Amino acid sequence: MSELVLTLAAAQGRSTGIWHAVELHRSPSEVDGACEVAVCGALARVDLDTVWDGADEDSCEACADLLY
Repeated sequence: MSELVLTLAAAQGRSTGIWHAVELHRSPSEVDGACEVAVCGALARVDLDTVWDGADEDSCEACADLLY
């Protein structure tokens, strides 16, 4: 049986500055700095230098709720 691995990246919302989680379906070199649809449905710019953990006060509550 194979195991599913979910790869998440942190992405900052363009209008709010809130950090979101984005599920990566492409290689990191193809998405760094690009706008992607976050887990919660928001549009956010991927930042591969920032780790998504969902615990920061600047993290999207909806993304954290959907993932944890």
